[in-house]
This record gives sequence, structure tokens and C-alpha cells, in this order.
Amino acid sequence: MPHSTAIKAIVWDIDDTIFDYATADTVGMREHLAAEGLLDGYGTVEEALVRWRAATREHWARFEAGEADWEGQRRDRVRSFVGRAMEAEEADGWFARYLGHYEAAWSLFPDTVPALDTLADGYRHAVLSNSSLHNQDRKLRVLGVRDRFEAVLCAAELGVAKPEAAAFHAVCAELSLEPHEIAYVGDQPDTDARGAVDAGLSGIWLDRAELGGRPELVRITGLEQLPALLAGHTRFGAQSTFG
Repeated sequence: MPHSTAIKAIVWDIDDTIFDYATADTVGMREHLAAEGLLDGYGTVEEALVRWRAATREHWARFEAGEADWEGQRRDRVRSFVGRAMEAEEADGWFARYLGHYEAAWSLFPDTVPALDTLADGYRHAVLSNSSLHNQDRKLRVLGVRDRFEAVLCAAELGVAKPEAAAFHAVCAELSLEPHEIAYVGDQPDTDARGAVDAGLSGIWLDRAELGGRPELVRITGLEQLPALLAGHTRFGAQSTFG
């Protein structure tokens, strides 16, 4: 397909970009709390998720700062969520049971595979995720799309996370491309799109919820809009008219 000579590769975020993380998280937490006999202890599943996500943010920040290792931040998330001390083995078991329910609810967004199919021949593809390779490589394999990406880079192994420029530059180095030759697609306006732009890449905000309000960013509201955007832009800089 014809496309911009400037953009040679598309680098993708995973969670809430190509993978429906929010739905899997909600369904998985509901099933997990029910199985653990904890559903009534948190009011609603939504309230439980607010608490779980707050614990996730807190302990991910500690991991990013080098104050906890990958397994340690997981255990501390569980301890914060349940509100009591737990030995490592007990916390690991709790998290493993949660993961079982969460993974049972995994699915790609309906527009993911059609977009990857359309863009397969015109661009190279890779992933940059603020997670771990263990998590995300397995996720992509279970979902049947790992072979679509020539590289999968994650913060846990890189030692740096988006929106830091070093994270984006790591994937540029992996692909042996300059930042201006790569478009980055992600669901977070600052962590993904703004971070990519600041690192010299072409950042694209996938605003599935149609929040808007960030006119300085190139924005799409669904992946079906991505091929036309890439085909029509030699270099992103103007405000997007998509969505």
C-alpha cells in the first residue's frame, strides 16, 4: 500500500490499545473476588477496581524508582488491596489466582486484527509496553498476534518506562531506525502520544473513549482510522482531524 516515506515502522502500546485490558480487568476482578469470597467486602466491583488500580499505580511507581523488584511490587499490590500483611508465598498465590480469572477474560479489540492486516505489508511493527516481557510476550501469544511484531520491548527489562525518552529511543535502536521514522500508537495522551512526540517520534493518541480535549495531539478514535492517517501524512505536526 502507498504510505508516507517518513514513517517506516509502527510501534504499539498493548493494554487498552490493541488488547481490551479494561474489560478483562473488570471481569477478572469480579470473578476473582467472587471465588475468594470477597465480593461483598468492597462494595461494588467498580469500587474494588478503584482500590486495585490505586495500589497498582503506587507500587508500579516504586518499581520504576528501583525501590521494589517485579515480584515485590506484585506482592505489595496484593497486600495493599487486601489491607493486611501477607507472606510472599500467600501473596503470590493470591495474585496467581487473580491472574487466572483475568486471563480467562482476555480479548483483542475488534479493530485490532483488521488494522494489523491492512498495515502488515507497508510498515514494520513492534511493541513498547510499560509492563514486563514475561507478561506481554505471553499475552500476545495467547491472543494469536505475537508473530505480527518483530520486537517486543517492556519497561521491566529496559529499566526505564514511558514517557521517558529513553524508553522510546530503546525501540528505535532495536529497529535501527531514527525516531522520525517511527509512529507510536497508544491510548494514553501523555504517557504514549506526548511522550513519543517529545522523544522525536510521531505520537498518535488512540482516544477510544472520545475524550478529546488535547488539540495539540494527533488523535484517532479507532484503529480503522490509522491506515488513512499514515497514508496521508508525510510528517505529523498539525492537529489531527480524525475523530
